[in-house]
Amino acid sequence: MEPIVVKPKGSCMWDAAALGEIMLRLDPGEGRIRTARTFTVWEGGGEYNVVRGLRRCFGLKTTVVTAIPDNDLGYLLESLIGAGGVDSSHCIWLPYDGIGRQHRQALNFTERGFGIRGAKGVSDRAHSAASALKPGDVDWKKLFQEEGVRWFHTGGIFAALSETTAELTVEAVKAAKEAGTVVSYDLNYRPSLWKSRGGEKEAQRINKMIVPHLDVLIGNEEDFIAALGFEVKGVGKEVVGLNVESYKEMVQEVAKTYPNLKAIATTLREVKTATINGWSALLYYQGQFYHSIGWDDLEILDRVGGGDSFASGLIYGFLEGLDPQTCVNYGAAHGALAMTTPGDTSMASKAEVEKIVKGGSARVER
Repeated sequence: MEPIVVKPKGSCMWDAAALGEIMLRLDPGEGRIRTARTFTVWEGGGEYNVVRGLRRCFGLKTTVVTAIPDNDLGYLLESLIGAGGVDSSHCIWLPYDGIGRQHRQALNFTERGFGIRGAKGVSDRAHSAASALKPGDVDWKKLFQEEGVRWFHTGGIFAALSETTAELTVEAVKAAKEAGTVVSYDLNYRPSLWKSRGGEKEAQRINKMIVPHLDVLIGNEEDFIAALGFEVKGVGKEVVGLNVESYKEMVQEVAKTYPNLKAIATTLREVKTATINGWSALLYYQGQFYHSIGWDDLEILDRVGGGDSFASGLIYGFLEGLDPQTCVNYGAAHGALAMTTPGDTSMASKAEVEKIVKGGSARVER
């Protein structure tokens, strides 16, 4: 595997850019969706969460490519993106027809879960503005060549939204590679999104067109099984637990199949209850495995977005030229911290991440 080579600081307008759908998340707090009378509104989306973390936690300059409906929900989303510090100049505004036949604002109702009751997401995202994006809609030359981007991130959630978003994802990763931008992709397999599009078979067909153009691939064992068709010895389609050694064998097979990949990473999560998880991460880089710091019994407030925050911590490490072990430690620590606060996106600071990486405790600070 070749090393990751990132464009130097200051050579580009953007340290990182992402392509993906951004939803409004409606959160009933400690209660249930089915009994809620009020919801807290956040913004969130698998690809966006990564660049928001890079901006808010690590202080980098980031932008996002998406589509937003031209209505009040879209204006709310724009405001939330701005509050997150992410640039929205590459967002495409699409007309709204008044009742949502097309170009809707995607919604995601999310329960955090507690103890024996798992977290739950109820998506309302069909016919969204982002799902209407297609090849030719985005000025990739302006983004990657004129402005410049050091790192580009996208993922399997956006690719799953529609036939055209899958085609746009292929167009995007090719354009980024042509411009010398490092490209990462989170497989993020979601059965509910692929169900109406041919399931695992179609997911694998699409992902096999995308992966040859990537530098960094992120995914858990289920993602590699369902979204790329690999096998983890001793693990069936119903993934329960994780044999790390078998997973390592599978990762090496992925690296052999796709020699363009420079790094493969995953979070290692053991769900004991909704509020107690085993948590760590694994990075395969230049023929070696790096296992992060971890927690056998990490206390969880809100697990959604933990993997995205892992990705942003890992990416930050590579952008800063840190060694592989430190990169994966930053990812694991940032993901862990993100799960101690509500919402999809990280509320952690770089100082907090660094404290955890250095072995700091949870003692009160005064």
